[in-house]
Formats: sequence, structure tokens, C-alpha cells
Amino acid sequence: MSEKHKSKNNFWGNSYYATLKGYAREMRNNSTKGEIKFWCELLRKRKTGYQFYRQKIIENYIVDFYCAKLKLVVEIDGETHEGKEKYDKERENKLKQSNLKVIRYKNSDVLYNFHFVVNDFNEQIKIREKELNIKNSPFGKGSTPTQSGGGI
Repeated sequence: MSEKHKSKNNFWGNSYYATLKGYAREMRNNSTKGEIKFWCELLRKRKTGYQFYRQKIIENYIVDFYCAKLKLVVEIDGETHEGKEKYDKERENKLKQSNLKVIRYKNSDVLYNFHFVVNDFNEQIKIREKELNIKNSPFGKGSTPTQSGGGI
């Protein structure tokens, strides 16, 4: 068994991790329209220059999208988040304790105001690169996918 799997088993217990993994798979197969659009049009083919994962298990949570290099979590908030603001805030604080940045977009903005989401997301990536002192942006000299001809 690899060290990666040993640590997961020791931290969570085999059955708990397996349950979360099953939930993550189910969530990938039943993504919201906003999550699908965000993934297909922005993240799937590394249009940002960074590798993102869908429905990634972090701590004891499943996040919508995650980039390890940027230590960045992206959440697309739809109807399932309504009335869960307190839980979402606690979850976000826990992720921040692990030095992760959490960005949230409304499902409706992804669907109906995608240009705004793309521009904001590109700006958030630049900010995160500065915060983490990432010198070699995948787009070179501060350009974004939309500016460099790649992406959207």
C-alpha cells in the first residue's frame, strides 16, 4: 500500500474515506449545470494553465474544484447551498486553516454571466500567484487565457 493511501486510512479510517470517495464520484456524475459549464469551458483542458480536479476530497469535505499548485478551491453555489450559509462558512474557515483560498460563484452567474465569472476567476488566479510567489505563470508575463489567445 502506498504512503498516500496509508495516511488516508490512518487519518480517516478506510470506510469513511471510501464513503467520501463514493459521494465524490456521485457528485461528479450529477453535477449542476453551472459546475459542468465551469469545468468544460474553463478548467477541463487546462485553459487556465493549471490542473484542477473535480469533486476533490480535502480534509473531510468534498470541494467542487481544486488546484493543488495554487492551493485554490472553487465552489459553485447552487440551490443545494441555500440555507447552509453557516455550514459553508465553517467549512471555508477550516479550509483556510490549511492555507487554501476559497472562491465562490453562484450557479446562476456561471450560467448567465459567464464573462464576469471568467474575468474574475482569471484575476483571482493572478492574485493567488502573487500570494504564493509563483513566478512563472502558465500564461507568461501576467496574461490570462483570454488575453493570450487560449481559453475562452
